This record gives sequence, structure tokens and C-alpha cells, in this order.
Amino acid sequence: MRLILLGPPGAGKGTQAQRLVHKHGIVQLSTGEMLRAAVAAQTPVGLQAKDIMANGGLVPDEIVIGIISDRLDQPDMKNGFILDGFPRTVPQAEALDDLLRKKHIRLDAVVELRVNESALLNRVETRVAEMRARGEDVRVDDTPEVLSKRLASYRSLTEPLIHYYSERRKLLTVDGMMTIEHVTREISRILAAIGAVEAKATKKAAAKAAARPAKTASRKAAKKPAKAGLKAAKATPKGSKKAAKKGAKKALKRPAKGSKGRPAGRGGKAAKKVTKKRAKA
Repeated sequence: MRLILLGPPGAGKGTQAQRLVHKHGIVQLSTGEMLRAAVAAQTPVGLQAKDIMANGGLVPDEIVIGIISDRLDQPDMKNGFILDGFPRTVPQAEALDDLLRKKHIRLDAVVELRVNESALLNRVETRVAEMRARGEDVRVDDTPEVLSKRLASYRSLTEPLIHYYSERRKLLTVDGMMTIEHVTREISRILAAIGAVEAKATKKAAAKAAARPAKTASRKAAKKPAKAGLKAAKATPKGSKKAAKKGAKKALKRPAKGSKGRPAGRGGKAAKKVTKKRAKA
């Protein structure tokens, strides 16, 4: 599964990205973290970025794309990724499309978390007021004033991406004003609808189906000699029992013969009748 998450600051992209990572075993790609990792690893692209970052400048798009390219080649990327915070502009999106095309990687979807900016500002104002009431320190970048500037920057730079990906039929929009749980369920539903989350299950099912005939054949082959041996073992005692029973029945039916060839039973009955007649006389 390969996704891009879009949405203004405070929309909950980070929370939903972590839930997708945990559920599907994919990697969350943050350009900031990738830049720092590349600099620490002293890769060729990382060394280029190091001097620019040290001077406080913005890292050019081509360097960021180079770092993403290196990261996509890592073994842990086989299950997929989520890009959070990149691309931010249409030129970056076009460069990313070119990179994915060269690597024969298909982007499954771009999930936009759509929120109400006024509601976001109210949330921040409420949170800041509660923190101050408790005597807690408020971060300088976590105020309604800073959020207003970030939202304005998002509208001017990043919002055109919505139109860009919508034209390419990659955009899936989710109401980011719902609860965290509802947003998670809605993202899962739309990803299942496009088949993005079924790829892994389908591969496993196909692998099982391919392995099943071989296993069945081997089991049948193993059972055949066992069955044949069982039949042979049962046949002899069963046959001998039947033969013994038949012989016993015949012996019981066959009467014992007297000296004159008559059955002993009949002779006995005739003798009894003669005795009775003599007694009457």
C-alpha cells in the first residue's frame, strides 16, 4: 500500500499515519527525518543537503527527491509507505510521479483530511487558554497566530495538489472533523473500496491456494499404502471368522447317523412310540 496524506496543520495526519503504519506494517516517510538520516549517514545526497541546511537555506526539490529515491530502495519498503509532508507543491508532485514511474511503483491513493479552518483555530485557542490556566508553558509555534500563518501557507502552496491528484483520480477525501476513531474507520473503508488494503491478503490466499494441491496430493499418496495395508490386515481375520461360522452352522444342521444309516434322532422317536403301544396293550 502506497499513500500520500494531505491536510492542513492540525488535521490529524500524523495520528492517522501512525495508525496505518501499525495496522498494515508499512513505513511512514517524513522528509525532515529522511534528510537528517541522510546527513547522518553521509550519503552523497545527504552531504549536498548538509551544507544547505547548515546555512539555513531550503533544500532544493531535486535533493529531496534524491533522498526519497534512496529511501525507496531500502528492504523495509516492500510492504509500502505513507508520505507525510511531501509533496507540498505541484512541481514536487510531478517530480515524485516521475520517480515512481521510473521505479515502477504505483501510487494507490492520496488521502485528504478536510477540516474546517475556523474550527481548528477555535481548538487551538481553547487548548492554549486551558494550558495557561494550568500554568503550563505554551510553545511559540502552537498559537492561533502561528496556525493562521501556516493555514495561509497551506492554502497557497499545497491546496493546488488537491486539484492535481483529483484530475489523476487518486484523491480520496475524508472528513477530518470527525472523531479520531471515525476518521480511522473511514480511511480503512475507502482504502478497502479501492483494493489498496486487500493486496497483501490476496497474495497470501494465492500462495495458500498454490500450495494446497501439492499438499493434498502428497497426503493422498501417503494414505493409499496405509489404506491398502489396513484392508489387507482386516481381510484375513474377517474371512477366517466367516469360514469358521459357516462350518459350525453346517455341523449343527448335519444329524449324527446310526448303525443302519438312519439318523439317531428318528430312531429314538420310533423306539419311544413302540414302548407306549406295548404299555397300552
